Amino acid sequence: MAFKPLSALRRGFVFLWTALDVTRRTFFNLLFLLILIAIIAMFFGGGVKPIAGNTALVLEVKGDLVEQYETTLRDTVLDNVGGDSKRTVRLRDVLLTLDTAAKDPSISSVVVILDEMDGGGMAMLREFGAALGRVKAAGKKVVAWSGQYDQKRYLVASHASEVYVHPMGMVLIEGFGGRRNYYRDALDKVGVTVNLIKVGTYKSAAEPYIANGPSQAAREADAYLYNALWSGYTGLVEKNRKLPDGALASMIENLPQRMEAAGGNAAKVALDAKLVDGLMTRDQLRSLMIKRGVYEEDIKSFRQVSFYDYLSRHPQRAFGDAVGVIVAAGSITDGSGGPGVVGGRSTANLIRQAREDDSVKAVVLRVDSPGGSAYGSELIRRELELTRAAGKPVVVSMGSVAASGGYWISMAADEVIADPATITGSIGVFALLPTADKVVDKLGIHTDGVTTTWLADAYNPLRPLDPRFGQLVQSSINNVYSEFTGKAAAARKTTQAKIDEVGQGRVWTGAQAKERGLVDRLGSYNDALASAAGRAKLDKDYRVVYVERPVTRVERFLQMAGASAAQAMTIQVKLGLIDDAIPAGPVTKVAQDMAFLSSLSDERKPFAAVVHCLCGEL
Repeated sequence: MAFKPLSALRRGFVFLWTALDVTRRTFFNLLFLLILIAIIAMFFGGGVKPIAGNTALVLEVKGDLVEQYETTLRDTVLDNVGGDSKRTVRLRDVLLTLDTAAKDPSISSVVVILDEMDGGGMAMLREFGAALGRVKAAGKKVVAWSGQYDQKRYLVASHASEVYVHPMGMVLIEGFGGRRNYYRDALDKVGVTVNLIKVGTYKSAAEPYIANGPSQAAREADAYLYNALWSGYTGLVEKNRKLPDGALASMIENLPQRMEAAGGNAAKVALDAKLVDGLMTRDQLRSLMIKRGVYEEDIKSFRQVSFYDYLSRHPQRAFGDAVGVIVAAGSITDGSGGPGVVGGRSTANLIRQAREDDSVKAVVLRVDSPGGSAYGSELIRRELELTRAAGKPVVVSMGSVAASGGYWISMAADEVIADPATITGSIGVFALLPTADKVVDKLGIHTDGVTTTWLADAYNPLRPLDPRFGQLVQSSINNVYSEFTGKAAAARKTTQAKIDEVGQGRVWTGAQAKERGLVDRLGSYNDALASAAGRAKLDKDYRVVYVERPVTRVERFLQMAGASAAQAMTIQVKLGLIDDAIPAGPVTKVAQDMAFLSSLSDERKPFAAVVHCLCGEL
């Protein structure tokens, strides 16, 4: 019988196709079967194992306390290059966990591990501590432990029923304030001239580029601010630890003598000063909790539930009337903002989305921003104004910083609530126009050409600033300041002159701002939610929905892995732009300052007004 190639090829193809079809059907049938088994197990298998009685919630906070995640793939790559891998913990997750635990009869105590908590603004730390206080008020013991406490960790820990530190640890409380870098002489040496155009006697954000030290007005304002923050910090800690007034200041004043008397043992100094209740290693803490709780053989420890495990057991409802929360955390820009940046256009779009969502009955704007673009700030403020006009209440909750542009976006609310330690105000405007004409002179570079008008090349960083252009920018800055104070006066129901008195770029604490009528009252984030719900006449079982930009799958994975945003300038330093012999912290700050100055020039928006306080996290 003759071999027929085409026939054999056809039979082979049919066989292969049949095999693929069988494999495909088998795979999807098995997949369907697995899904069916999972559904049956979910409905009839009891779901998630319930928490047994006398369980301790272990709240281990690793990384920075933040208002919202700030992770992008690009930043994570920079983290790895720079050897910096940080995690972040959202404040709202901490508050939800603690408030739920306070009402949960299965949770008998809370253990707070602060050994790896890196930072967070003062208002966020106070919110954290207040939530621990609510757990205590519910009759549950709160135990705090850390290998060592810095000033921020200790503020949180002081709210606990018991505070323990490692025998080789310490409690380091330093106070507020610090020094800034000033670059006038350095810039003169390289031939760079920074032209500052501003409105506001106390608007000192740009002083480092035009002076070698702070102005008298800046010293006065900073001293007033820092003393108020210090008084609030010491008063709260001394109240929590039942210490006499002035105990912390006295301890710091006599610290060298106390260390000498304790043989250099900083942990013993903390114990003698009654800042901690005992010295304890982590395994000793475990033993203590085993004695107080229930020993579980499978984990060789006390019965417990972890932070994220407990959080995952209490998801937010997906339906029903809601208070919509928009988080404005980071510097404000004109357009779209990614993680850690408040985009004027993108944040305005989120507010519009909340306004057009029928299930969202009120809006809370949670602000943690030192400001930035005046134009971007106005885009956000206008959308909030339209939201109120549409009949939806708007409440602003000020976090750690709500200054300059952060205050601007707060001016279209039914109510503004600040924490006593919020950094706010800074109602002032400036523009920076750096020129490097002396640099090109030294290098022998010449710039010349033809323009149809003087304005076509009026701001050329390689030429001296044209006085006519400086006059134009000053007029623009004056107008923006007038807009700022006028809108603030209308929002606060006062006169522009009175706003100018407390404006001029001066920064206030939340408590000082309340005294001057810049905010309505002092309170917490929960107070803001309750106010918004009350104004919208919502039932007590209203839900909270966070209106945020969609998170990509890659970003979600990185968040789960604990990654966070890095400082790109650190990478530039590590690549050799600045000598490694200088300590990393100061180098990074210099790099950041220069990057800020460079960004203003690179944007080529000389008329762009900057409403930024440059007040970092305290």
